Amino acid sequence: MAGKIALVTDSTADLTREYIEANNIFVLPLKVVYREREYLDRIEIEPSSVYSRLGEEVPSTSMPSMGEVMDLFTRLVKEGYNEVLSIHISSGLSGTFNTIRLAASQFPSLKIEVFDSKSISMGIGFLVQEAAELIKKGNKLSSVLDRIHQVRNDMTVTFVVKTLEYLKRGGRIGYVAATMGSLLDLKPIISVNHEGKYFTLAKVRGRKKSLQKIAELVKEATEKNKLKLIVMHGDALEEAKCLLEEIKQSTGIGNINLGEVGPVIGVHTGPGVVGVAYYPV
Repeated sequence: MAGKIALVTDSTADLTREYIEANNIFVLPLKVVYREREYLDRIEIEPSSVYSRLGEEVPSTSMPSMGEVMDLFTRLVKEGYNEVLSIHISSGLSGTFNTIRLAASQFPSLKIEVFDSKSISMGIGFLVQEAAELIKKGNKLSSVLDRIHQVRNDMTVTFVVKTLEYLKRGGRIGYVAATMGSLLDLKPIISVNHEGKYFTLAKVRGRKKSLQKIAELVKEATEKNKLKLIVMHGDALEEAKCLLEEIKQSTGIGNINLGEVGPVIGVHTGPGVVGVAYYPV
């Protein structure tokens, strides 16, 4: 009997609700944790609420609990799935992947592949989209895995933040120097390495130049390959629109989407994050 494959991800993949519903994707929400209560990422809280409250309280975040993951897998068994592909935020940035792997070991009747995206935001989202398309076309789980391994290896996620304060506070700074250049207004262009941790790809002076640098990096990449690309932001819509236009003009890519990072990612980057995720097609 051919496998009926369930596609699972978590809320940091930053996919739109419409896309999730249209493609029957199961999403495990992470949580934004305030002193008085916690909120399910993208379900009970919107990014704007996080940014507007940062003056009073910087929340923390937490991953799905073991119980929540096991509840989902139990539901998938009841719904007749016998295979699961579960694609998650980088294990270098969150314990989510390990929790899901642990829960998966409790379900011998399900063939569960837990996949470490080694990425964040639409770096994960693009992997989920590739998997969704292949599952829809009736591909076997092994073929879907081969493809998303390839896409993960080719994926680039690059972004700039207004301040490193939030990455530092959340312990997500990775290999980016936390003391970097506040006096000289040096801005790190941050990317994600093969371990799924942040590192400094380049340093430029000033916010405007940092966004220009991202556009240049994209242009260089388009000289080698045709790209699938998205521009993402957190509380920086106008700058993201400008970056999108600049990329369109310099590369000739016509169809570029614009997206917003979710509350959990917003907690760790702070307001003013602008970035891109892309891979060759």
